[in-house]
Amino acid sequence: MVIDHGLDQSPDYQEGLPDERGRFGRFGGRYVPEGLMAALIELDSAYEQARADEVFAGELAELMRTRIGRPTLLHQVPRFAAQLGVPGVTVYLKHEDAAHTGSHKINNALGQGLLAKRMGKRRIVAETGAGQHGVAVATVCAMLEMACTIYMGADDMDRQRHNVVRMRLLGAEVRAAEMGNRRLKEAISESVRDWVAHVDSTHYLFGTVAGPAPYPRIVRDFQTVIGVEARAQVLAAEGRLPDIVLACVGGGSNAIGTFHPFVADPQVRLIGVEAAGHGIGSGAHAASLSAGSPGEMDGSFSYLLQDEDGQIAVTHSVAAGLDYPGVGPELSHLKETGRIRYAAATDALALRALQTLGHSEGIIAALESAHAVGHLLDMADRGELAEDSIVLLCLSGRGDKDLEVASQRLGLG
Repeated sequence: MVIDHGLDQSPDYQEGLPDERGRFGRFGGRYVPEGLMAALIELDSAYEQARADEVFAGELAELMRTRIGRPTLLHQVPRFAAQLGVPGVTVYLKHEDAAHTGSHKINNALGQGLLAKRMGKRRIVAETGAGQHGVAVATVCAMLEMACTIYMGADDMDRQRHNVVRMRLLGAEVRAAEMGNRRLKEAISESVRDWVAHVDSTHYLFGTVAGPAPYPRIVRDFQTVIGVEARAQVLAAEGRLPDIVLACVGGGSNAIGTFHPFVADPQVRLIGVEAAGHGIGSGAHAASLSAGSPGEMDGSFSYLLQDEDGQIAVTHSVAAGLDYPGVGPELSHLKETGRIRYAAATDALALRALQTLGHSEGIIAALESAHAVGHLLDMADRGELAEDSIVLLCLSGRGDKDLEVASQRLGLG
């Protein structure tokens, strides 16, 4: 049996918070087997209690500072900005690649890890696409002395072997998802099956802002540290807010974490960049918000890629972390309200951006982040970037995990 919490618009929605049913406008909710409802209600209750607990907040803040390295660096990239060819443009990168484990994923992993410990769970199960969430979860489990099982699509394991080794060195058991497309969606399905079978002792540490309530809110809240820091840092450096904020969008955790503190600032343009793969017209892409339609997947109602019969589409992206046919419900809501504009960058554009940023600034970005960098290059090429603009871009992860893919695609071997 699947529990449907309704699709009607929630009139009491407040920007930034889901309603009591876990809805962001008409998106979100809980579409799960009845056997999971108790676990989700338990998680919701535990999170509400933790949010109100100063001891929990203090422990999280201290570990963020001493173990994760927050606040992460924000700095200008003037040589890259010069490549845009638009006078007076200032570009700031928010360096989540400098956080411990090399990406933004550690923010949510640490928060949920502490929450699971508080709930008395002894084991963590998680999914991963590019491997960065898996590495972050394995790291947190080692820190907190918890057992750890990570599911990863078999194809993603092949193209992200570097992170598979890292997870195993950290003590995690890594299991391949062999069914279907053998990528992130399948890893999520396997993780949920494991969780259902061991729900009393196990917490499912979901890595993005999709899934059934309360996950979209929990993950967003732990990732909002990105935007809170960046907002204060830009204000300190420039005396005003940025004109444009950019982030890549797969499931959407780095994007909503970056965007959320700016949602109430209408003068700031928020742009999420999805994976266009070989091009939207080719059908080989992962641009749910740009080319998808609303539907139900992985326990939530949101935009996704599906055919006319509602079957989930096969996706493609050079970036494993963007290779997912859905997106978080809050990002879907902010699309429909018009607050966030979405674009899509092809594999070729992301690879161009990877090289441009590397050659100009000595920074090797994750291929996921390179999609946002690529769209900024494209905006400049199209004359869509005004003179004297201040641009803030979330560099969600570092690119050492992508060296093999980049070598093959760019002929660098």
